[in-house]
Amino acid sequence: MSRLLILSAAMLSFAAPTFAAGTHKDGHGDGHADEHHAEMAVGMPGDAHHATRTVEISMLETDDGEMLFEPRDLTFAEGETVRFVITNDGEQEHEFVLDTPEANQEHKDLMARFPEMEHDDPNAIRLQPGEGGEIVWTFANEGEFEFACLILGHYESGMHGPVVVR
Repeated sequence: MSRLLILSAAMLSFAAPTFAAGTHKDGHGDGHADEHHAEMAVGMPGDAHHATRTVEISMLETDDGEMLFEPRDLTFAEGETVRFVITNDGEQEHEFVLDTPEANQEHKDLMARFPEMEHDDPNAIRLQPGEGGEIVWTFANEGEFEFACLILGHYESGMHGPVVVR
């Protein structure tokens, strides 16, 4: 009986990190997404009524295996609110994640360890082929940021680009 208890305790200690991996810092399911995202370096969710422009983003793959966003780079003014209209024109699932390069790298590494992880962040959207969606974002800070697809192998295939906020 004590052997079963030890085995059960050992199994629970391995289960805890897996459970925690379903959510991670940056607000995935922590119940404080609005508070956290108001403090993101790249900005915060915006009000669609205050959007000063709309930027259409296409996610796709090329015949030679490159995965990309069109346009490939973005520039905004500090304080600008933008409506991103994002379409997956490819044949694979893709996502658009707006953040700092460092945060995207951490997120990408975590997704490599836990590929079934689901997201619920206002700075990201995941779309199946043919789907479309929107993100409204206010760029609150000057700096160099990044948009990327963090699905395993997509970033390495070219799915990322710079965002400059002046």
